Amino acid sequence: MRSCKNKLSTTSLRNDHKLIEKVLNALHATIVLLEDGKKIPDEILLPTIDFTQNFTNVCHHGKEEDVLFPALGKAGLPTSMGPIPRMLEEHKITKQLAEKITITSHSYLESGNSDELINSLKMYIEHVNEHLWKENNRLFIMADARLNYVATDIDKNLKDVENSKLSEIGKTREEYEKLVDNLEKSVAEI
Repeated sequence: MRSCKNKLSTTSLRNDHKLIEKVLNALHATIVLLEDGKKIPDEILLPTIDFTQNFTNVCHHGKEEDVLFPALGKAGLPTSMGPIPRMLEEHKITKQLAEKITITSHSYLESGNSDELINSLKMYIEHVNEHLWKENNRLFIMADARLNYVATDIDKNLKDVENSKLSEIGKTREEYEKLVDNLEKSVAEI
């Protein structure tokens, strides 16, 4: 295993979190617009569904579940109790909430009634914000301390999993970064 003294093993995951936080901000702005009676077009809702279902649930969670959590287990962090099983449970909840956004978005686009969509967006934002805080301020600090000696290997493995997961869904990271930029601009223009 290679050593890298100043590299954090969680840099790639923290970068994902920044992208996810931008989407959460756009979702919050969407709620405000919906509560003000504005119509949100499918050009905003469908990319949101794509991002929450594919980037967050498939790519980002895949990186954590396939690389970070097993590496932490090998480094001595318990895998049957403590933060790893808790994060796995929260990933399941995130997926369920993203599926609810999909359902309520389609219902909203058909009916124009935004109540259920607003509720599902609020639940998703609250849950994911709390989850990101736990990872950024607890889990990733433990990971960086325990995995510093293999940070370069972890980073390579995270990149490989990201490329594989995105390839499976036919997208690139650059496409998702552009999607997020466009989402922020589109919401700001309503």
